[in-house]
Amino acid sequence: MTTAHNGGAVGGATDAIGVSSEGLPDWLGPVADAVAGIRPEQLSRFQPPETGGRPSAVLILFGEGEHGPELLLMERASSLRTHAGQASFPGGALDPHDGDPEREGPLRAALREAQEETGLDPSGVQLFGVLPRLYIPVSGFVVTPVLGWWRAPTPVGAVDPAETARVFTVPVSQLTDPANRATVAHPSGFLGPAFLVSEALVWGFTAGLIDRLLYYAGWELSWDRAKTVPLG
Repeated sequence: MTTAHNGGAVGGATDAIGVSSEGLPDWLGPVADAVAGIRPEQLSRFQPPETGGRPSAVLILFGEGEHGPELLLMERASSLRTHAGQASFPGGALDPHDGDPEREGPLRAALREAQEETGLDPSGVQLFGVLPRLYIPVSGFVVTPVLGWWRAPTPVGAVDPAETARVFTVPVSQLTDPANRATVAHPSGFLGPAFLVSEALVWGFTAGLIDRLLYYAGWELSWDRAKTVPLG
């Protein structure tokens, strides 16, 4: 399948949308290959409940900037009720017009939310993979991570300061640099991977996905897991 969008905006459930790995740059090959065979339990110990949970999606967008391959991230506004001030992928809950949550819905939601939060032009994005649905217990979201290749980059920035504090890209080379990696320690007892990049501490769900993608793509470098960053 191929992606199709009208006028740079994400259309409704009747517009064609899909996933294709054709024409990806060679460096993205390991990511596309890893995504094709990855299992839910390889990504997180938090799996969706049999019933309940709010369907949502995030866009894991790879681009190529001045410093090579990079990822698009955003910092959530400090006034939000959940995950306030955290660095995250663009994303959010599915709307009814996004379509079937089990099929094309997460694809549309990931692009729509990215457009609403960062001003991203969806027509420049090629979706190339979908990861298994995962669960975020603290917010009750059942999240489908959608992967994209930013084949035609356009300017991005915080659209609504009430939701997004800033939008930024992080070179993959910074994410793999052992000097930028650590284990975050939450007061609740939670321990997880973290990245100290672009004046941000990336942790939680977002850092967990980045950590696993680096590992399964074969990009991870040995890092000091005893290096701890306390939260709170």
